[in-house]
Amino acid sequence: MNIKPRPLSSVPPAVRAMLAAALALQLGWQATRPPPQARAEALPPAPPPAALQLAALGDPAALSRLLMLYVQGFDEQAGVRIAWRELDYGKLRLWLERALDLDPRSQYPLLAASEVYGAVGDPARVRLMLDLVYQRFGADPDRRWPWLAHAAVVARHRLHDLPLARRYARAIRLQATGPQVPAWARELELFVLEDMNQAEAARALIGALLASGQITDPNELRFLEQRLQSMAPPP
Repeated sequence: MNIKPRPLSSVPPAVRAMLAAALALQLGWQATRPPPQARAEALPPAPPPAALQLAALGDPAALSRLLMLYVQGFDEQAGVRIAWRELDYGKLRLWLERALDLDPRSQYPLLAASEVYGAVGDPARVRLMLDLVYQRFGADPDRRWPWLAHAAVVARHRLHDLPLARRYARAIRLQATGPQVPAWARELELFVLEDMNQAEAARALIGALLASGQITDPNELRFLEQRLQSMAPPP
């Protein structure tokens, strides 16, 4: 059975007026609403280690890379960009630690901590990232020394915290003893001591380096001997 639509003229005028008024109100309300704004989501807590081990399905290194991609992509959300200083660095540190635990040979988490997230303009957040590098350095010093060296430079020149810079540089000298560690990294503590006007400590350090037997390069030995002579106290 076909039902023919009724013409508009058959609708009572009062009903037509009510419909027109409702439509006008709807259009007016939509016009006065502010445009929709994208809202940034907060970085969620890092999953517990046990859950990540289960999710890794036998390939923790691949999951570590996925975690890093997720974290580094978090500042770019749909319609909004999050500044690093607005991230919860306590949660961020745990994400980086989880990624490193999944793949201890990966350099990516510590690189991100020292050179990416450590570049934020907030000293408290910078210190949190540098401390992460320092705390994890001892597990593999001969491979992780570049990030602690960078942390020492940041502490020395950006934070102007010479005792902190010396702590990092001293850890490199004492623990990063492999042949692939360059001379300047082992001698970084010396330059920090000079900045601290601790000439006696600097001379003692040079003597310890020369006596340790770790330095075999003739140019490096000559540099240290010349440095020691230039720092000798006046007679």
